[in-house]
Amino acid sequence: MEEKLPEDLANLSELDEKSLLEVLTGRFTQNLIYTYIGDILVAINPFKYLSIYEKEVSERYKCHEKKSLPPHIFAVADRAYQSMLGRLATGPKNQCIVISGESGAGKTESTKLLLRHIMELCKANSQLEQQILQVNPLLEAFGNAQTVMNDNSSRFGKYIQLRFQNSSVKGAKINEYLLEKSRVVHQDEGEQNFHIFYFMLAGISMEDKEIYGLLDPTRYRFGQEDVVQAWRVKYAEVCNAMDMVGFEEQEKVDMMTILAGILSLGNITFETTDSDALKVSEASRGWLKATAGQFGVQEEDLLKSLTCTTSVTRGEAIQRLHNQQQAEDARDSIAKVAYGRVFGWIVSKINELLAPKVDCDVELNEIGILDIFGFENFAVNRFEQLCINLANEQLQYFFNHVTWKTLSPMPPLFQDLFLTKPIGILSLLDEQSAFPQATDRDFVDKLNSKFKTAPNFEVVRNHTPLFTIVHYAGKVQYNASGFLEKNRDTIPANIRELFINSVTPLLSVLFAATISRTGTLMPRKAKVRCIYNIYIYFDIPHSLAVLMEKMFAAGPHFVRCIKPNRSKQPDQLDSKLVMDQLRYNGLMETIRIRRDGFSWRPAFKEFAERFMSLFCVVRVCLILDCVSCVDYRARICRRRYLSLLAEIWRQRQAQREREEREEEERRRQQLEDERKRRPASPPVPLPRKKKPEPRPRSVLSTVPKAVHLVPVPRPRSKLFELNENVHLDASLMLQPIDEERMKEKHLKKTNTIRWFRETQVRKLTRDGSFPSWFHGMITRRQAEDLLIDKPLGCFLVRVGQSREGYTLTFRGADRCRHYMVEMQSNGKYVILGEDRAHSSLTDLVQYHTQVGIKPFMELLTLPCGQVKSHKPPVLKRISDRRRRVEAAQMEHKDDDPTRESRPFPRLYPSIRLAMREIQQIQQVQTHRGYTPCPNTHTYGLCT
Repeated sequence: MEEKLPEDLANLSELDEKSLLEVLTGRFTQNLIYTYIGDILVAINPFKYLSIYEKEVSERYKCHEKKSLPPHIFAVADRAYQSMLGRLATGPKNQCIVISGESGAGKTESTKLLLRHIMELCKANSQLEQQILQVNPLLEAFGNAQTVMNDNSSRFGKYIQLRFQNSSVKGAKINEYLLEKSRVVHQDEGEQNFHIFYFMLAGISMEDKEIYGLLDPTRYRFGQEDVVQAWRVKYAEVCNAMDMVGFEEQEKVDMMTILAGILSLGNITFETTDSDALKVSEASRGWLKATAGQFGVQEEDLLKSLTCTTSVTRGEAIQRLHNQQQAEDARDSIAKVAYGRVFGWIVSKINELLAPKVDCDVELNEIGILDIFGFENFAVNRFEQLCINLANEQLQYFFNHVTWKTLSPMPPLFQDLFLTKPIGILSLLDEQSAFPQATDRDFVDKLNSKFKTAPNFEVVRNHTPLFTIVHYAGKVQYNASGFLEKNRDTIPANIRELFINSVTPLLSVLFAATISRTGTLMPRKAKVRCIYNIYIYFDIPHSLAVLMEKMFAAGPHFVRCIKPNRSKQPDQLDSKLVMDQLRYNGLMETIRIRRDGFSWRPAFKEFAERFMSLFCVVRVCLILDCVSCVDYRARICRRRYLSLLAEIWRQRQAQREREEREEEERRRQQLEDERKRRPASPPVPLPRKKKPEPRPRSVLSTVPKAVHLVPVPRPRSKLFELNENVHLDASLMLQPIDEERMKEKHLKKTNTIRWFRETQVRKLTRDGSFPSWFHGMITRRQAEDLLIDKPLGCFLVRVGQSREGYTLTFRGADRCRHYMVEMQSNGKYVILGEDRAHSSLTDLVQYHTQVGIKPFMELLTLPCGQVKSHKPPVLKRISDRRRRVEAAQMEHKDDDPTRESRPFPRLYPSIRLAMREIQQIQQVQTHRGYTPCPNTHTYGLCT
C-alpha cells in the first residue's frame, strides 16, 4: 500500500530541503503531480498523459471545498472563479492567476487547462466559450516554436482577460508581450522557426499551394515524414480555430499569402555587378517575382527598397546604394516586421471578435491569466533573453510582494540596474541606438564603465561583446551582438510607403498601423502620412508597468510549474534540477511563511468582516477574556473590536432584512408580470378518453360535407395535462388575443424567411434542389412527428422560426434531440457547444456522419426524406424556375476558376507565373548538376 503523503507542504512537521524533496519525489512517483504550499499550487510536468483531466474529474472540482479533494489545477480555477463572484467570504473582486516556471515546465498546458475549467464553470450554453477555448491553439501556432529546452516554447507572453457579467462570460481580451520576431530570420542550432510555417507547408493542399505560391515541402528541406504528418493535422486545427473565432475567408487568404511571401523573401540572394552595384542573383529572380506578387507590390519597387535607401534633403531625393550586408539586413527587416505585424493583427482581430457585447456602463468582473515565458539561460543569450529575464524579475517581485507583503516600490535589480535614468541598461541601450555609428562593443564598454562596481553586474573580458547579470535565478551571460539593431528595429520610409500602397488590403492596413507603447497594434482607418524611420520597438518598462498595475489590483493566485528533468522524459526526476527551481523561485521561504501564518495580514475591519460568521459577540468576549490582555492598550483594542463587531452585526442584519424585502417584492412583481403575459388563447383540452357515441342519422344529414373537423391537438407535455386541482378561469378564455405578441412573432418569422431566401438558398441548393434532409421552416412538433416512427440515427434539418439559424433534430434512443446550428459572422456553421466550424450545412452533416455530436456522441445515419405531398413553407416560396436559373449560374461559374466564390490573392496570376519560373530554373539546375549555395536559406525552415 502506497504511503499517504501530505498534500500541503506548509503542514510538514520538519521543514528542510531533504524532507521537501522527499515529499515531492514520492508524490511524483505516484503520479501526484500537484502539491499545495498554502494557497500556492506546485505543478511538476509529467511529460506524459494522465487521466486526471477527464470530464468526471472536472465535475468534482466545481464549487468544492479545498481540503475535500486532492490538489489540482482545476481547484485553482474554481477558487479564482468563486472569489471573483464573491462566494468565498470576500466581496466580488477581479482575480489574476500567475503561471510561472522555466521553459518546458508546462505553463502553456496549465493555461489551457485553467481556461477549459473556467469555461465549464460559467457554461451558459453559448458559442462564446468554445471561441475562447480556440484562442490558445491559434496563438500557439503563430507564437510558439521549438527550442533546445522545449518543443512547444512560447516565444511571446500573453495576459488573457476573461470578462464576466454575474456568472456568465461575456468576452475576452488578449494582451501580448515581447514577440521574438528575430526567430523568423535566425535560429540557433537545434531550434526551429515558428510552428505556423511548418504547419502550412505540410497541411496546405496542392491546389492551395499553387494559389499561395508555395512549393513542395521537400524544396524547403524538411525532415522525417512522421513529423510532417503531425504538422498536417495541426494545420487543420489552426484553420478550424480561425473559423471558430470568426476570421473571414478573405482575411485568411491574405494572411497566408503574406506568410508565403515571407518564405519567398528569405530565398532572395544578392550579387555584385562589375560596377559594384547590387543585383538579385539569377537563381533567385523567380523568388523576387513571387515575393512581389505575394506582397501585392511591383517587382521593381521591391527590388529598389532592398538595394537602396531614399532620403529627402531640402526637397531633393537622394539615393544611397546598399552593400550586400545592408541589402540582406533590409530583406530580414521586412520579414521580421511583416511577421510581427501579422501576429499583432491576429491578436487585435481576436480582441475585436471576442469583445463583450454589453452596454458600456455595465460593470464587468474579470479573471486574468498570465502565461509568459519562463526564466531562460541558454548557451548563447541574446537581446530576447534579456527582455524575457527582465519580465521574470518583475514577476518574481510581484510574487514576493504578495507572499511577504513587502512594501518596497520596486525590486532593486529591476530599478537600479535596468530602469535608472539616464544610466540604466535600457537608457544606455536607447542612447547608443540613436547613434548610427555606434556598435555593440561601444554599448558593452559603456555598461562596464557604469556598472563595474554594481553587485548584480559582472564585467567579462573578451573580444566578443559579453556581460553578465546576476538575476534572482542565477548568473546569466549575455552576448550583446545585435543588441543595437534589434532595439532600433526600424522600418525605412521607402519600405513602409511601398507596403502601405500594396494592393493586398491586409498588408496595407498592417503597415499603416501604429504600435502603442505596450506593443499593441493600432490600425488606422485614415491614410497615414509617411515619415522617415518608424521605430517599432515599444517601451518594455511601460508595458510591464501596465501589466503589474492590473495584477496588483486583482486577487492573486499562483501556479509554480516545475520541470523534472532536462531530457523531457516521463517518470524521471532530477533532484538537483528540481531543488534549484524551488530555491530560485523562493518556494522554500514561502513554505516557512505559510506555516507561520504570516502570508495574509488583513486590516482590522477586513478581518472582522471575513470571520463574522464564525463568532458571535459572546464567544468573542469569552475568548478575549482568556487572553492575557493586561495592559491598557490591549483593553482599548478590545473595546474597539467589540464595538466594531457589533456595528458590523447590525449592518449585516439590516442588509439581510433589506435583501429579503427586495426579493419578496421582486417575486411579487414577477408573478404579476406572468399573469399579465399569460396567453389569451384557451388551454389545450384533455384528450378524449373514449370514443364518442354516433349521432342520430337526422343530425348527421344536416352537417355540411364541406366542413372539415379539426382534430383535437394532444398536449405538448405531461406537465401541461389538466388534473382535478386545476380550475379553468372562464374570463381567461374570453380574453382578447395579444396582438402585439402575435405581430412580433410574425415579424421574426418573416425576417427569418427573408434571411434564408437572400443568404442561404444558393448555399443549400444543388442542381436546383434541396438536400433530402432539409425540411424548411417546420415546428419542433412537426419535426418530432416526422421522426417518431423512424429508426435510431434518423435526422432532419429545419430553419429556426424566430432566429437566423437552423435546428438539427435527431432521433435518439429514448427521445428526439434538438441541436441548435448557429451561423457565425464569417458564414461558418457550428452546432452550439461543438468545437468545429463548417463551411456549409452539407459539410456539417457529412462530418457528423463520422464524428458523433457532443455530449452523447450520436452519429447521423439516415436522412429523413421530405414528404412529397407537402412541401415545407420555405420551400414553397422558392420557385423551381429560380432554382434552375441559380443552378445554371453556378455551373457557368465552374467553367471559369477565376470567378469562383472562394477568395484569391490579389495578384494570383503573377504568383503563378513566378512559381513556374522558379520550377523551370530548378529543373535546369538539377539537369546541370548544380548544387545550391550553403548560404541560401529559407529562414531556417530546414531541420
